[in-house]
This record gives sequence, C-alpha cells and structure tokens, in this order.
Amino acid sequence: MDGDLVVNRRVRIPAAELHERFSRSSGPGGQGVNTTDSRVELSFDLARSPSVPEDLRERALERLAGRLVEGTLTVAASEHRAQLRNRAAAAERLRSQLAAAFAPAPAQRRPTRPTRGSQRRRLETKRQRSDVKRLRRSTDD
Repeated sequence: MDGDLVVNRRVRIPAAELHERFSRSSGPGGQGVNTTDSRVELSFDLARSPSVPEDLRERALERLAGRLVEGTLTVAASEHRAQLRNRAAAAERLRSQLAAAFAPAPAQRRPTRPTRGSQRRRLETKRQRSDVKRLRRSTDD
C-alpha cells in the first residue's frame, strides 16, 4: 500500500499493517493475461492491530466474525485489468467493510400503537373484502 487507509475520524490504518498479495486474475485479458498479476488480495489483522481502539475492535470482531480467519480480514479485487486499479478497489472495499463494522448500532425502535383511525380503516377494508368474496359465492338452491 502506498499510504495510510483512513476508515473514519477515529481510525487510520498505517500502510505497514496492510498486506497485499498479487495473483493472476481470471477472465479475458489478451496477450498479457498469463504474465500479469492483476488480482489483489488485501489483508488486515484486525484482532492484533494497535491502530484500532479497543471498543471499536470488539464491535468489529463481533460483526465480521463470519469473514475473519484467525482475526484477519481479507478482501480481493480482480474486476479491473490493471493492478493499480484493483489495488484501489481492494482498499476501498476494505475501508467500507471496516467503516460499516465500526459504525454504532442504530437506535432501537420505540414500539407504538396503531391509531384508532388506522385500526378502523383496516377493519373496514377487511369487511369490504369479505363482502366481495361472499357475493362471489354461488348459491345452490
């Protein structure tokens, strides 16, 4: 990585903590496809990083538990033919996943009761629908 990865106001990940791995990308690519390592895997050791505050680390480890392998988050990018563009895409993908994991939980919804008018309208609609179905029935004498 060239520079630090800024996730949010509190978290800035130094480039030294990010590990890139390059490999051959699948799909079309012309003559250079067999010699160019354009696929990028970007890894970040979330569990042991000193640059992540403890409260955010716990929240992220819980939320990303299904994506972590021994505390390490890895993202891959191979949608572009150029390695540089894949590096930028992987960095952005890692940043957005970490930002979502660090975000505070949304406020709990305070349950409310339906209004008297909405209850009346719901029952009236049910009555009308019932009448329509009742009138469709055949009357065998």
